[in-house]
Amino acid sequence: MNIENKKNGIDQYSDEELIKNWLGFENKFAIVNGVQLHYVQGGSGSPLLCLPGWPQTWYSFHKIAPHLAENYRVIVVDIRGMGTSGKPKDGYDKKTMAKDIYELIKHLGFEKVNLLGHDIGGMVAMSFAFNYTEAIDKLIVMDGAHPTEGMLQMPLIPAKGTFSDKMDVNMPYVWWMAFNQVRHLPEKLLEGRFRYLLDYLFSYVMLDDTKMTDFEREVYASVYNNPENIRASNAWYQSFTEDIEDSKNYKPLTIPVLGIGSNSSYNYIKMGLPYVAINCKVEGIMDSGHYMIEENPKKIIELVTGFLS
Repeated sequence: MNIENKKNGIDQYSDEELIKNWLGFENKFAIVNGVQLHYVQGGSGSPLLCLPGWPQTWYSFHKIAPHLAENYRVIVVDIRGMGTSGKPKDGYDKKTMAKDIYELIKHLGFEKVNLLGHDIGGMVAMSFAFNYTEAIDKLIVMDGAHPTEGMLQMPLIPAKGTFSDKMDVNMPYVWWMAFNQVRHLPEKLLEGRFRYLLDYLFSYVMLDDTKMTDFEREVYASVYNNPENIRASNAWYQSFTEDIEDSKNYKPLTIPVLGIGSNSSYNYIKMGLPYVAINCKVEGIMDSGHYMIEENPKKIIELVTGFLS
């Protein structure tokens, strides 16, 4: 299960080592909105900011970012609480995290950007669009929409016959939504043992979890084995009630929006996104589970470039 973190004294899972495989990209840090954000950037053209989700980091875009950088200035950000970005005690509501991104954009000197978010990153991206519409050209959300009151209807107990080794696409049971609400306990249980959660999660939500390599799993385990990273990433979930209240004040988006849904999320995104985005298009990748970048990167690149161009 475990791979040695260091070879010849070098941490092979560090940002500095991982970025070496992204031709033309470099690591950067910026202090914005009172928090230090780590990001990587490369390419040239119109800016495209990418926001990853749980339980991953900037590295989750390694199969698509170098390709997108052929036509765009690609910036992949470790959001507040992720990777080597800052992990303050508070500020994990999506409105505050959206301000982090807005301040980063100003720091980088951009007036407008295209924004792509996956999972939790999609929630932050949507909050950004709601709060800083003037600073965004096009929005892409992948298996991640802004929290709404519908979340409060999620079952704590799965319906009979719907919970097995693989997620039921018609009645998905997202057990981590409740688990990550618990304070203090997850970091005690998972410190140094996060690979167990990763392996179970990837097997459960992916159609073909062999597409998530052992190296990739160790990259993320090396980050989330740290109790502070577990505490901070769970705070993204613990702020959902605050996010839900914020959502009640938002007006529908008028900018172009593309929703990309996996086999378990497509129908939900297709039903829900038009309520909050007037000018939206929804695409489904039905031969892929939640981690679509790993399972079908070519399709993601095709959809993203087609939409942006």
